[in-house]
Amino acid sequence: MDALKTLVESCRRGETPYQMLIERVPYARFLGIEAVARGEELLFILPKSDTNLGNPTLPALHGGAVAGFLEQAAIIFLLLEMGEPRVPKTIDFTMDYLRAGHFRDTFAECRVTRLGRRVANVHISAWQVRRAEPIAIARAHFLLSEETASD
Repeated sequence: MDALKTLVESCRRGETPYQMLIERVPYARFLGIEAVARGEELLFILPKSDTNLGNPTLPALHGGAVAGFLEQAAIIFLLLEMGEPRVPKTIDFTMDYLRAGHFRDTFAECRVTRLGRRVANVHISAWQVRRAEPIAIARAHFLLSEETASD
């Protein structure tokens, strides 16, 4: 876990690209998730990819790919937000699909609504064209392990 702690701290300081952290998470890597810092905010990107296509007739993103994207974004964001990185485990994840996800890049932002000693709550919003028109929102609750990343 020392390697994870070192990587997270290096990403926070801007010495290591966020992509290095994403590459350590197999499902995030499979989805092709990217992360970019824009000023003080961290945006996650689900690039347009045939593997994330659900309905080729429309074409539209697969709902599971969107849900997986939002959950992975929340986990990575939480790792970066915690003072001492601890591996979060999903307790509950609730999705609201608001609009069709068209076959194009999708963006997400995360906001920690509560960060306690044992539990964290995160709100995630995904959009494609305008942030004010999200295609999906999610709320996630995570159990924070007793072990720190340095244990």
